[in-house]
Amino acid sequence: MAADDPGQPDQPGVTADVASWTRDLDTPASALAIGAHPDDVEFGCGGLLAKWAADGCVVHHLVCTDGSKGTWNPDADIAALIVRRQDEQREAARRLAPATAGEVRFLGHVDGELRSDLEQRAQVARVIRELRPDVVLGHDPWKRYRLHPDHRNAGLLAVEGIVAARDPHFFREQLVDGVTHHRPDALMLWEADEPTHVEDHESQFESTMKATDDAALDAFRVRVRERLADLGRPHRVAAAEVFAVMDQL
Repeated sequence: MAADDPGQPDQPGVTADVASWTRDLDTPASALAIGAHPDDVEFGCGGLLAKWAADGCVVHHLVCTDGSKGTWNPDADIAALIVRRQDEQREAARRLAPATAGEVRFLGHVDGELRSDLEQRAQVARVIRELRPDVVLGHDPWKRYRLHPDHRNAGLLAVEGIVAARDPHFFREQLVDGVTHHRPDALMLWEADEPTHVEDHESQFESTMKATDDAALDAFRVRVRERLADLGRPHRVAAAEVFAVMDQL
């Protein structure tokens, strides 16, 4: 897997004993996926969210940046690109969960400049407290050799936001008008450095996947299918996504 290749890894992961991995969480009533950019959620856990949505889960999305650097064109209209990527994210959320799509929220931080500090942590904690998901999903912030700072910091914000959201003495000014502290049941990290869990299943193409025409898009689709098949093979399933799961939050 290249250093900035998004989403699921191209090999089962560092953990060799796949027989010890957990498998197929019960479908939660609601889930919140936290991505650094528009499209990160779809690459990281799109199959799982679609599976859960088909089983009745309400799926929420939180995107931390504006996606304004998602093109190689130096003359791009950045304001128009931001609007387009938000529209694409909303449409992707609708397609993943046609009957149970929840909210799509954007923090709007500049692409490439996301930080993990108290201000951003408070923003994520507020979203968790307001939406009250049973499961939170995000980037693994401890993935080795990661280059993109937004992915690392978005992962940290998911972890730190849960800690702040669950405890009533963090950001007490938020606990008004019916908003109370909230502890999710589980955290699932995609791009996991050491996966521990497998799930059985079935926009920014220009800058991330080099897919600028039909032939390149077809090659991209094949690549994704092959990657998910490779991840499923050790678990004797046709296709899979893998995660590191924490269930004692």
